Amino acid sequence: MHRVQQFILCLILSLAWLPAFADTPTQPVEVTIYADDSYPPYSYVENNILKGLYTRILSTAFSRMPDYRVRLMPVPWKRGLMLLEKGTGFALYPPYFHVKKRPYIWPYSLPLGDETVVVYCHQDILQTRARPDWPTDYKGLLIALNSGFHLGGEQFWNAVTAGEIEVMEVRGNREGVLTVRKKRADCYMNDQLSIIIEIEMLKKSGEYWQGGVNARILPGPTVTREQAFLGYTDTDKGLFPFKEAFIKSLDTEIYEMRRSGELDKIVKQFINELHGDNNPQ
Repeated sequence: MHRVQQFILCLILSLAWLPAFADTPTQPVEVTIYADDSYPPYSYVENNILKGLYTRILSTAFSRMPDYRVRLMPVPWKRGLMLLEKGTGFALYPPYFHVKKRPYIWPYSLPLGDETVVVYCHQDILQTRARPDWPTDYKGLLIALNSGFHLGGEQFWNAVTAGEIEVMEVRGNREGVLTVRKKRADCYMNDQLSIIIEIEMLKKSGEYWQGGVNARILPGPTVTREQAFLGYTDTDKGLFPFKEAFIKSLDTEIYEMRRSGELDKIVKQFINELHGDNNPQ
C-alpha cells in the first residue's frame, strides 16, 4: 500500500471515530464548598444534616449547574476562613464583605441575603442606663461575638485596640446567648434573626430561663446592616482551574433567582417554616 493510500485510510478511520468521542459526556467537575456549621438560621448542622436559609438558596442554584457536582461541607467558621487563607479551600459561606480585614477572600458572589447586626445585653446593662449610641455607650463592657466574626464596625474595633472595650470569642449563637444569660459577658453581638431564633430554641429546650444567676437578655441598638455572600479563596495559585467559570455560572443562577422573584419566595417560605416550627432545612 502506497503512503498516500495509508494516509487516506488513517484519515477516514480518524473521522469515523470523531462522532463517538463527541457524544461522550463530559464528567461534572467535583467542587467542595465549605459552610459555617453553627450559624442558625442561615447555615448550621442539626442531627448531622447541614441546614439553613443560605444552604437552601445555594443548593437550589447548584442544582441548576450541570457542569459541577457540588458537595457542601460544614466546618467551624474559623477553620473555614483558615482554609481559604491557605488557598486549600475553594469557597466558604456566608462571609460579610470585609476586603481589608480578609484580603485572602476574593471575589464574592452576588449577595445571598441581608442581615441586621445588633447587640443583645443582659438586663443589668440596659436597665441601669440608656445605651442608644454604638459603640460609645458600650465602652468598659465585655462583648461576646462568634469566633472568627468581624462585626461592630471600625469605631468598635478602634475602641477594642485602645482597650476601651473587651471582646470574648464564643463558639456560635448558643454559647453567645448562654454566656450573656449567665452574666459571663455583658453583651452578645450578631445578626438579629440569628439571636432571636437561638433564644427561642433555648427556651424550648429549657436552657433559657430567668432566676438565680440567669438574667433576661434585652435587645440594644442596631450596629450595622450587612450582606452575606459566598466568598472564594484568592490564594489558591491556580489550584482550582475551574474557578472563573464556576463564579460566572453561580452568579448567573443567583441573578436569575433574584430577577424572577424566586429568591424572595425562598426567604418567605423559610421564615414561615421557622414561625410554624416545621423543621426548616
